Order: sequence, then structure tokens, then C-alpha cells
Amino acid sequence: MENKTGTYFKYAIGEIILVVIGILIALQINNWNESRIDRKSEQVILKQLKSEFNSNLMQLDEKIEIRSYIMNSAIQLLAYIDNPNIRNIDSIEMHIARTIPYTTFDPIVNDLSTSGNLRLIKNDSLKLLLSAWTSEIIQVSEGEQTWAKYRNEVYIPFLIENYQVRTLRNKAMKTNLLYSFLINQENRASEIKDIGNSKHFSDVNILLDNPDYEDHLVRCIVTNRNTQQQAFILRDRIVELLTILNNEINYIESRL
Repeated sequence: MENKTGTYFKYAIGEIILVVIGILIALQINNWNESRIDRKSEQVILKQLKSEFNSNLMQLDEKIEIRSYIMNSAIQLLAYIDNPNIRNIDSIEMHIARTIPYTTFDPIVNDLSTSGNLRLIKNDSLKLLLSAWTSEIIQVSEGEQTWAKYRNEVYIPFLIENYQVRTLRNKAMKTNLLYSFLINQENRASEIKDIGNSKHFSDVNILLDNPDYEDHLVRCIVTNRNTQQQAFILRDRIVELLTILNNEINYIESRL
């Protein structure tokens, strides 16, 4: 009886061990499957983020280029103010027209924290950069809004008071400064390309010799320059994000 009891006891222990091993193997397989599913989900999210940040980079570069046009034209107008002997009315009006636009950077913002998908991303550096993304956009947006407000409330009224804006607007349309940066270039046939020049006399020298105009141009340069600096910082951040995203995508693909 003792021998039979000992044998049964050993058999029972063996069965328990086998059951425990089976459970552990099943849990391991389940964890592996869940991890694989999470990695596939992470891969989808990373590829979506890559597409979004490539679009953001393209849009940001467009805004940077537009601001460069604006600032360079303002600088050239200051040169005409300082050197009356080199003034050319066609060139002056073209540069005035180029100081009128303002930029609005409107990036794609994927709020992973709200959706709960941020937990799927394993790279801590990437998660940190994504978490700070929204706050970093604000620096550029605030600078753009500063110039837009000044332009709408001060600069445009000044030009209307001291020059004929119809002629300037017409030149802006003909130089096509902003059209090449439009994301949607459909319906080109319906675009108004000529509103004609003003029939009222305006002396560009009076505008350039107005001391207030010099101040407006300086404000234009300084405000857009500050925004440009923030834009370059944001651009570096996007490039950094894209580099990490590419590395993570390639790494996960090699493991799946």
C-alpha cells in the first residue's frame, strides 16, 4: 500500500507539473501572439505618423519659403527707401505686393494620448517627442498670428490710406507668389488672374518717403524673422521624428 501510495503521489505530482508547464506554455504563446498583434498595430500607427509628418514637413517648408519672400521684399523696400536713386516703380510695387501675404501653418495633429494608442509605441524617445509636438506647434502659430493681426489691422489700412491697393493686389496675382504653394490646385480655370490697375494717381515715392512705412517694414521683417526661427526649430524636430519613425518601422518589419 505504501509503495502504491508513493507511486500515485509521484504520478499526481508529475501530472501537476505537466499541467503547470502546459499552462505556462499556453500563456507564453498567448503573450507572444498579443505582442505580435501589438507590434503589427504599432507598425500601422508608425506608418501613419510617418505619412502625416512628411505632409507636415512639406507644408512647413512651403510656409518657410513664403516668409522668405516676404522678408526679402521688405528688405529690398528698405534699400529703396535708403537709396532713392535706384528706385524702379515696377520693382517697388512688386515687392510691396509681396509683403502683403501672411502664413498659416496648419499641421496634422494625431492625438495618440487621447486615443490610447501611445501605449503601443515602445520607443521612449519617440513617445516623448510626440507628446511635446502639440506645444511646439504653438510657437510657430503665435508668430504667424502676430503678423496676421498687424497686417490686417495696421499694415493694410496704412497701404490703403497711402497708396492704391488695387494695383498692388493685381501685381500680387500676376507674380503668382502664393498659388504655387496651394495644396489643392484644382479649378485653375476659375482663378481670377487680373483685376486691372488703379486709374487713380499714386506716387510711390511719397509712400517710400513716409517715415511710418519704414517702421511697418521693420515690423514685417522682425515679426516674420522670429516666426522663421521657430519654424526652423520645428523643422529640425520633424526631421528627428521622421528619422526615429523610419528606424522603428524597419526594426519592427525585421522582427515580424
